[in-house]
Amino acid sequence: MYDVVTFGETMVRLSPPNYRRLEQAHSFDVNAGGAEMSVACNVSRLGLKSAWVSRLTDNSMGHFIRNKAREQGVDTSHVVWTKEDRVGIYFVEFGASPRPSRVVYDRANSAMAGIKPGEVDWETVLKDVKWFYTTGISPALSPSSAEATIEALKAAKKMGCKVGCDLNYRARLWTEDEAHKCMEPLMEYVDVLISTEEDTAKVLKITGDSYQDVARKLAERFDFDAVCITIRTDISVLKNQWTAIVYADGKVYEDRTYEVEIIDRVGAGDSFSSGFLYGYVTGDAEKGLKYGNAYSALEHSIPGDINWCTLQELESLIKGGGTRISR
Repeated sequence: MYDVVTFGETMVRLSPPNYRRLEQAHSFDVNAGGAEMSVACNVSRLGLKSAWVSRLTDNSMGHFIRNKAREQGVDTSHVVWTKEDRVGIYFVEFGASPRPSRVVYDRANSAMAGIKPGEVDWETVLKDVKWFYTTGISPALSPSSAEATIEALKAAKKMGCKVGCDLNYRARLWTEDEAHKCMEPLMEYVDVLISTEEDTAKVLKITGDSYQDVARKLAERFDFDAVCITIRTDISVLKNQWTAIVYADGKVYEDRTYEVEIIDRVGAGDSFSSGFLYGYVTGDAEKGLKYGNAYSALEHSIPGDINWCTLQELESLIKGGGTRISR
């Protein structure tokens, strides 16, 4: 039924315009932000059929989030609704050198943190699905959310889905030891791991002499089909270098490094996951790398967590398209 089903929390995102600090703000730009919903939206925009599963409060804020997913063609019919709890909020304060950007969360006791095993009929949701995708954020929200994530992963493997997972370690949600204790056993259900070298060391306790060495060790330790490592170099707050590598079939694939001017870097990793999934579903690991890397580079130029670039723009960049104005 679906090419990709994702599972995780989405919050209302508030950002002061014009590089104002939160204490200066008298208005906010409003978006919906969450890794798994972003991936569902992005792959839908690229042409895959997707669904997003979560738990939302049945009020205007929950409806706002649901509508943002539906706007991108994502099926939200499996969202669990509750009259209790609340929708989480997070604030993004954009910086410029030497002041970094920062994120402030207000997500305690959110609806998604209250999800429990048995609330989602996974066998119905995942029937004939190619890929299931989640991140390390979902099990970090609460013990019950961790149990629900485990339930979803087991169901995905039972239903024959391939599973993609981004470690997405969040220090404000749990400690490194807590993340390791929970996430390491879950790796037996994962086919493709997406991470950074830093998160791999913190969560899975695997380090190496190079990015390539880390990816190889991960693949050998957990028998992944593919391991993706994203690599960011900070030149300044508003200018970065971005690239990634993929280890698959005993081989390391590398791609070009993009210099990106940052309008908004939140969601760049999710765009890599989205582009990789699209490329992998329609091709192979090498295509996944090229599409993920380029799609993520483009996301840096777009306000908000969702990547509004088109497949045509993505493929143009991969082919070497320039930055001259398009008329």
